[in-house]
Amino acid sequence: MPEANTPVLNHEDALAPLVVFDRLEVGPVRLEPKRLVAPYRLTVAGEAEQTELIYTYEEDVFDPRSPESRNLADMIAAQVALNYGLFCRDIVFNGLFDKTDRRFLREMAKNTAREIFVNKFLVPNPFLVGDAASLPAVKAETYLQARLIFPRGVRVEGLRPWKTDPNRHCILSSGGKDSLLGFGLLEDMGREVHPIFVNESGRHWFTALNAYRHFRDSIPNTARVWVNADRFFSWMLRRMPFIRKDFAGVRSDQYPIRLWTVAVFLFGALPLMQKRGMGRLIIGDEFDTSRRVTTRGIRHYDGLYDQSIWFDRALSAYFNGKGWAVNQFSMLRPLSELLIEKILVERYPHLQEHQMSCHATHKAGDRVKPCGKCEKCRRIVAMLTALEADPTRCGYTRAQIKTCLTALLDKGLYSQPTAEAAHLLHMLSQRGAITVPPAEARAVRPYPEVMRLRFDPMVSPIDGIPEDLRVDLYRICMEYAAGAVAPDRSGWQPVDPFSHPDLNRPRAFEPGQSAAVETMAADTPPATFFWGDLCWPDAMDRLGIVDTALLPVGAIEQHGPHLPLDTDAFDADYLARRVADGCSAPKPLVLPLIAYGVSYHHEAFKGTISINNDTLANLVYDVGISVAKNGIKKLVIINGHGGNAPSLNFAAQRINQDARIFVCVDTGETSDVDVDRLIETPNDVHAGEIETSTSLAIRPHLVRLDRLQMEVPAFTSRYLDFTSKRGVSWYAHTHKISASGVMGDPTKASAQKGEKMWAVMIANLVGFVDQLKTMTLKEIYQRKY
Repeated sequence: MPEANTPVLNHEDALAPLVVFDRLEVGPVRLEPKRLVAPYRLTVAGEAEQTELIYTYEEDVFDPRSPESRNLADMIAAQVALNYGLFCRDIVFNGLFDKTDRRFLREMAKNTAREIFVNKFLVPNPFLVGDAASLPAVKAETYLQARLIFPRGVRVEGLRPWKTDPNRHCILSSGGKDSLLGFGLLEDMGREVHPIFVNESGRHWFTALNAYRHFRDSIPNTARVWVNADRFFSWMLRRMPFIRKDFAGVRSDQYPIRLWTVAVFLFGALPLMQKRGMGRLIIGDEFDTSRRVTTRGIRHYDGLYDQSIWFDRALSAYFNGKGWAVNQFSMLRPLSELLIEKILVERYPHLQEHQMSCHATHKAGDRVKPCGKCEKCRRIVAMLTALEADPTRCGYTRAQIKTCLTALLDKGLYSQPTAEAAHLLHMLSQRGAITVPPAEARAVRPYPEVMRLRFDPMVSPIDGIPEDLRVDLYRICMEYAAGAVAPDRSGWQPVDPFSHPDLNRPRAFEPGQSAAVETMAADTPPATFFWGDLCWPDAMDRLGIVDTALLPVGAIEQHGPHLPLDTDAFDADYLARRVADGCSAPKPLVLPLIAYGVSYHHEAFKGTISINNDTLANLVYDVGISVAKNGIKKLVIINGHGGNAPSLNFAAQRINQDARIFVCVDTGETSDVDVDRLIETPNDVHAGEIETSTSLAIRPHLVRLDRLQMEVPAFTSRYLDFTSKRGVSWYAHTHKISASGVMGDPTKASAQKGEKMWAVMIANLVGFVDQLKTMTLKEIYQRKY
């Protein structure tokens, strides 16, 4: 039987009109060095139709014989299907998919189904007809109605990781202001940039055409990917009975149905990133694209999930879980779109002249021109006029400019009132570009924060980009911004980004430099997720929205002659903080470290401090029961010392028995298989290649390189090998095995290995905890799908 997910809906009858397809089958992909072709077969009432999704590259990017290429191609081909989980009974993915792929596809399909239901069916949509245009608001455990099926026999595990360089930056490019500014900033900072344009079939490509021609002729490393996704989406729309037959002729600033679109282009750029070894993927999203809102009682991402900071984190976690070492982020999250336009106009006018945001463009000679009528055109003209820039530079005629400004108050700037819209109208009014009627004057007022860098810890944190970019980027932006601000309970307050405590915090998923990672040790994590930093009223607020906590447990014990005694304690605490920092909002709470562990076996070496098994088990049990009384329903114990495992597992059982909450212990289980692939040493279990590498990555100044010595244990029976898959659990005093206290080979350690190990451990736990915190106890105990 295939693996599938079984959705559970509270009101199946209400959503039944949307299930119009019996089966959507993807693949298997036909692969060529420069091309992938994915058959899509759609079955309705026993009748099957087929079309093809095609991606074409200008250079060889695939090896058709390689399982890694086939796996990547299958994931690229799968993305468009995630838009149809609300409308199909089954979606079948034929191809090579590992556990990380399957988990990612399920979670994104679930999220997208909810976003489409709320943002395409519960709000006005000019493309809908029939009963679907007036559906009731349905509260459901999941809106994913399709079973996602991965036929057995075509799975793959253990794919080779990518070799990437964080100094190489891929920018997902178009004719929009965001990608143009992103490129300009990276080039300004002297970084290696690869602009990758994804050429949609149809007229949407026109928006990128002016910029692409300029980049193709002038900018090294520019590349283009052609995909017929637009034609595929139209093919699907023509088969949806609740979509107007004349949808192609309807003027609208929204797509009829789809909301999982950015990933269709983003995944298309990945083969070029793999070939060129690019370690950073930059998308262009500003401050207000990360939103959590409620519509008719349903919490969602306002249809902008694939432009949000949570999307960045989900994709970075997926990439790192695959071993691809790709870090996705936007450099523009602290900026409003008006501030983005200001910097682009004033610092990079040679790029701004190629700006095009209109999706109803037309060709005029060798240039593409905007329509001058749509919402996007009104916004661009309004911003350029407010900034005293000339809209004709990027293609608007004087007549179009006048039309756009006249229509501002009648048709509006945005689909709903925002601080950005009010401030922009205020600027236009101050400059005499528009006349605001008295009845609307109250809605037109200044919001000074719009022209400042806004460092919000949830949607635009100061450490939301890699540490090595921050100072240069913020210095450039501060030349054009009216300062920087951060929120408190009374509103936006001025801050100095260059003295901010988070300026040097390493970003999750980023290998970076050892020195940069080391600064994490002295930093206090944001009070929003570190339990010990909260005042009790703040704790009450946080516990109202967070039911997941991380408890780091370590040990104070010898780690050979070269590593500090607190290695296990420090590492457990460091890992817990980095995992929480990498999780999407609301972040799990991190409990204060329990530093002492069961270390009797190391007591022959001075400096070791040990507590007995009962003491540790009782302490952890008491903490678990207490946090459960505070409202925690999911407790993840992050164990930094293997000798603690029996006591922690016993404590976890008791907490589960008495408090009836979910408790688990991770002593490396989520990452050991990945970390083992990075080392050369067998039986490397204590102060060897692994622990010395991870210490070199974050605390190199505490590693005594002059004292490194190899002492790899060897045993008479293979069943006694500590790292053998057939090994038994057994216990011994360390000095009987090793005279130095080392069990492994620290001479083979390196900071580079340590950075990879941390990246893997953090990414795997972030993926697990992010999934866990969204699940109810019922969903944990019984499979969701």
